[in-house]
Amino acid sequence: MTFLSNGISIERWTRSSRLALATIAVAMVILALAPAFLGAGAIDRMTALFIYVILAAMWNALAGFGGLVSVGQQVFFGLGAYFTIRFADAGLNPFVALFVAAIVTGALSIPLSLFMLRLKGGEFAIGMWVVAELVHLLINLDRLIQGETGTSLISLNVYDSATRRATIYWLALIAMAALLGALFTLMRSRAGAAMQAIRDNEDAATSVGVRVIATKRLLFVLAAFGIAVAGGLWLATATTFQPKTYFSVQWTAYMIFMVLVGGIGKFEGAILGAILFFVIETFFGGTGVWYLIGLGATAVLFSLYLPHGLWGEIERRLGLQLLPVGYRLTLPDLLKDKR
Repeated sequence: MTFLSNGISIERWTRSSRLALATIAVAMVILALAPAFLGAGAIDRMTALFIYVILAAMWNALAGFGGLVSVGQQVFFGLGAYFTIRFADAGLNPFVALFVAAIVTGALSIPLSLFMLRLKGGEFAIGMWVVAELVHLLINLDRLIQGETGTSLISLNVYDSATRRATIYWLALIAMAALLGALFTLMRSRAGAAMQAIRDNEDAATSVGVRVIATKRLLFVLAAFGIAVAGGLWLATATTFQPKTYFSVQWTAYMIFMVLVGGIGKFEGAILGAILFFVIETFFGGTGVWYLIGLGATAVLFSLYLPHGLWGEIERRLGLQLLPVGYRLTLPDLLKDKR
């Protein structure tokens, strides 16, 4: 229980939330042991699920918590894979290269944010898509990549298939847990409350002294880093890199779909949406164009009849919030330490 200066108390942890976290801890232990009893195909599919959760959580952080709707996040997915190829070709261990590539991508997103965060609404969304296309064209000029022919992460061949598969699985699991933990912690902080205030009313937040651009930049860089990690992990599972695949807007479309059906602005919603997308892909991904039509139709139906997503509907009907994200503060409360 937390008490504010005005006498209002906020219960940050409930019995259900503690139970949820205990369940998650047990699930993480079980997942960590999964390679010992799962087949190769199941391990690959679970790795894909972890990557989808990362993508959904990062796009939800950007748009759901920060109000920055982007259709160009594939630029970071592609850069994460590209720099992994580059660093591995320079002699770095491919698994180490994966995370170094994400750090470099996150660092590059800082100067990019100086320009992109000046844009708002639709301008930002389209601007990010334009940046993704420009970067795609530049990557094609790299002789190592050989244009759209692409190349492979051949340094992974030094590992046998079982070791490689299990290592990628554990790295994906660790990355997912670490990124979700970082996001959860961030959104429960005063900075997280500031982010949501900016999302709800940027002008009002600015008027009381909230550092809007700096706060947005924090989310922008976090999302870039997380999506780059996902790109590197996807490359490790596929081993081949073709720019048109990794810089495809389809990746952002998947992110938007997962967050939309799960519940935008809901921490649990992004995870639920990723699981739903994973199930749909597993059972219907082989149907070709009908699979994509089905995804589009599902997104439209959710927009019309469940605008707050599955988790939003669960909260509305059951009043259930397993992982409370943070304080519900007014804008003046955000600045009380500065006064």
